[in-house]
Amino acid sequence: MAEKEVIRVERLGFPFATDNPFLFCAHHKDMYPKGERDLGPAVSLSGRNLGNDFVIKNGFRMYHGQRVPGFPVHPHRGFETITATIQGYVDHSDSLGAAGRYCNGDVQWMTAGSGCQHAEMFPLVHADRENPLELFQIWLNLPAKDKLAQPHYRMLWAEDIPVITSRDAAGKARTVRLIAGQWDGKKAPDPSPASWATDPNNHVRVLLIRMDPGAELRIPAVTSTISRNLYFYDGDKIVIGTKEIGPYSRVVLPGGEDISIHAGNARCSLLLLEGEPINEPIARYGPFVMNTPEEIQEAYRDFRLTEFGGWPWDVLDPVHDIGENRFARYVDGHIEERRSYHDTGLEE
Repeated sequence: MAEKEVIRVERLGFPFATDNPFLFCAHHKDMYPKGERDLGPAVSLSGRNLGNDFVIKNGFRMYHGQRVPGFPVHPHRGFETITATIQGYVDHSDSLGAAGRYCNGDVQWMTAGSGCQHAEMFPLVHADRENPLELFQIWLNLPAKDKLAQPHYRMLWAEDIPVITSRDAAGKARTVRLIAGQWDGKKAPDPSPASWATDPNNHVRVLLIRMDPGAELRIPAVTSTISRNLYFYDGDKIVIGTKEIGPYSRVVLPGGEDISIHAGNARCSLLLLEGEPINEPIARYGPFVMNTPEEIQEAYRDFRLTEFGGWPWDVLDPVHDIGENRFARYVDGHIEERRSYHDTGLEE
């Protein structure tokens, strides 16, 4: 049985490799400095390839941002983005007029569906101290019947996401943050209505896991048909069966077997992505994921003609007011406001 407990181990890249129904996973971890009035870095940006800055310099990247780090306006069609924060702030703005600020354990779930544009900027809200950021962005595919669903944006606030802490037989703690699916009798907040994760028969599960040194965690069997990827992104080692695995590794696991993970001599941080594959052809190019090349061409044509509703903001990289306010403003005008900070227990 031991040889079946690990199908494959490979070194993580940027972005992480994924399996159907997941399309993409990026781990962003940047030590941003103090912020200026415009919420950008209060340091010189000279010598950076601004607009395409993906190389860590002085601890951080600007990505596609020119003044504030992040990702100015860009379009999507045919899939969903799940942005799961661990620490730091994200400002959302989209072509439907929705907007928000979230941080420190909050999760944004956005269905691009038939098409929308959005911007995801990383405002440096603290002028008196550094602004560390850590988050995952995960792309989840949509089946053909929902590729052109109405775009939808939902916030899963940190205080509404189950955090399940338990202890193994030796008293070592394991903490699971349940972003999608079920775990230990608890259920994650509902995803967007058209999501592949909405149907429990699709067994979509997204977990952020922390394990004390020496702790053991069992992932229960689901089905032999699910894809199951475990991303070990922080710690010294884990052991699964007879296999010792070093940090920054992707571990492909069988979905139909119970899997026991043993942490090494340091605290371990892991991300689990699993779900039934969408057994349909995939055609992807840039920001669009469809089923055929013809549908990709149609997506580009539609975007040129409609800009997916246009861009209602004055700038391509909007950020919200100075401060730590967390909020979501939806297309119907409804506004959700939350307290400025929520200690998730996940940040370093």
